[in-house]
This record gives sequence, C-alpha cells and structure tokens, in this order.
Amino acid sequence: MSRIGRMPIAIPAGVTVEVAENNKVTVKGPKGTLERVLPSEMDVKVEGAEVVVSRPNDLKRMKSLHGLTRTLINNMVIGVTNGYEKKLEINGVGYRAAKSGKTLTLSLGYSHPVEMIDPEGIETVLDGQNIIIVKGIDKEKVGQFAAEIRDKRRPEPYKGKGIKYADETIRRKVGKTGKK
Repeated sequence: MSRIGRMPIAIPAGVTVEVAENNKVTVKGPKGTLERVLPSEMDVKVEGAEVVVSRPNDLKRMKSLHGLTRTLINNMVIGVTNGYEKKLEINGVGYRAAKSGKTLTLSLGYSHPVEMIDPEGIETVLDGQNIIIVKGIDKEKVGQFAAEIRDKRRPEPYKGKGIKYADETIRRKVGKTGKK
C-alpha cells in the first residue's frame, strides 16, 4: 500500500474542501481558492476534519496515482493556509532587478532589459536589488514562474554569475591557466 497515499490529510480551521463529480476538488482558505480536477479513478472522500484518498485496485497505474493524488490535495491545503514562496538570488556585476506595478525588470548584461509580468495569482517581491521572492498559493505556478525567471540568465560555473535559487549550490570550475 502507498505509504503517502493512505495518510489522511488534516483540514485546518478556516479551510473547506469540496469534492464535486469527476473528482473536481475545490479548496477554500484564508489566502484564496484553488481548484483541480484529479484522476477520476481515485476515490476522494471528506471524512470529518480530514480528506482520505483510496484506490480501487492494485494495478501499477493506480498505485502511481494514489500518492500523487494525496500529495496534490495536501499541496492545495498548505497553499491556501500558508502559501508558497521561492527565493532567487542575482549574482554579477551590474546585474539587478527592479519592480514597477506587476512588471519585473531584470538587467542581466544583455543589450536590453528583460521584462516579465507577474502571472495571475503570483506575486514577486524584491528584497534589495538582487533578491527576488516569488509568492503564491499554487505550488506548481510558483515553481514554474521561478524557473522561468532563472532561465533568463542561468548561473555559469566559472564566475557564478546569473540567477540562482537561494538554496542552490553552483558547481564551480577552475578557469584556464596561462602558458609557462
């Protein structure tokens, strides 16, 4: 049996979980509302103050979906209560970020500034000129937008310049050595 799949999800105070037909799960909480259509084979039930996910049989596909379904619902519950955030650091001489309204402007050594608009439900906050915090209630969207920002200038291994996650370590390489 799936260890993660069979664990019940506790519903905190102030959060409501509704399961409609076709396993459309709606989670409402203090930070907002999230909706998601989950695999229809899984059996999702709200029992008192917890959500229980069970699978119909032990086929390989059902086993795979069991833990996934439970984790997706759990992520939605955490999202509407605490929210998610990812921290990005910009390293490099002259590399900086600026924010005006919903537009994030990045100066990354290109001949033009890179402009990014915050997607629906995602907020970017600047901490100084070189730390970007991406916040939101949907874990998937937060991670995706953070990855898109990082893709604008990935960290390079020689000087470590570029945009990296705060918890990421860059494998450094030794540069060329001169001729003797």
